Amino acid sequence: MEKHNEDSKPKVYYIQVLAEWAGQRIDNFLLARLKGVPKTFIYRILRKGEVRVNKGRIQPSYRVAEGDQIRIPPVRQSEVQPTGAHAAKTGYSLKEKIIYEDDQLCILNKPSGLAVHGGSGLSFGVIEALRAMYQIESPYADLELVHRLDRETSGCLVIAKRRSALRLMHEKLREGALEKIYWALVRGRWEGPSQVDAPLLKNQLQSGERMVKVHEEGQASLTEFRVLQYFDNCTLVEARPITGRTHQIRVHAAYAGHPIAGDTKYGDEEFNKMIKATVGLDRIFLHAYELRFQSLKGMGMLEVQAPLDEKLTDTLQQLREDHV
Repeated sequence: MEKHNEDSKPKVYYIQVLAEWAGQRIDNFLLARLKGVPKTFIYRILRKGEVRVNKGRIQPSYRVAEGDQIRIPPVRQSEVQPTGAHAAKTGYSLKEKIIYEDDQLCILNKPSGLAVHGGSGLSFGVIEALRAMYQIESPYADLELVHRLDRETSGCLVIAKRRSALRLMHEKLREGALEKIYWALVRGRWEGPSQVDAPLLKNQLQSGERMVKVHEEGQASLTEFRVLQYFDNCTLVEARPITGRTHQIRVHAAYAGHPIAGDTKYGDEEFNKMIKATVGLDRIFLHAYELRFQSLKGMGMLEVQAPLDEKLTDTLQQLREDHV
């Protein structure tokens, strides 16, 4: 990828239609690739004939075919929606967090505090920021979230660059072929089971907040836990969600009697206050540490690890010093 230069002039782009994109209307095709650009601009460049397919003018109803060469005119920053510039700036900061990338996938070490997508009062999240950044560097990238992480959870997050890659990764999720490994700091000395098999039910409070609880009418849910290190009043554990339910690890840990440190929704308020006062932890200690799956490029098993951020590293260091 070329390095972004804010002073560089907008350029004409040419995109060759892949088989997976064939059949889309040209207006929808452009909307999917020019993220953040208003629909009015898309229809204006189509109406004025600035978009060409195989060097010829087309109607907004034209459906792209495999192999078509699409000419896209320059897109100036002023034509991007107001949040576009801010999102792109965030995208460039996230670029430093990328821990694996090929032409089909991007895996980044998501920071805590950043939502994976916009909504609920947020103008943009990880996916919108990356789309804004890739729009500048590679406007034909078809970025979509493969899975989600809670806003305060850090670690491995997979982004698909193509629809075909998204379908393949979703197949792996359904088949259990995408192994996720989390690290969590929990209250007390872990005496819970190595597996928590408890159905989870989602409900929504009047405030609109989504909560999950163990309930016999819920969906089957299974999490495996393994102790990594004991401390004086807490334990570092490895958690492997075999199923992929909302807030699964957080609810299962609390159900086992060991809520996660810093969890304000399912945790222990007194424990959270204590851990904040003693080691300064002011966020949930839940980190998507590792992903394992068969490479989409036929290169065997892919194992990607996301290092702990400074806050979590310092927390463990202080706990180890106090434990000596």
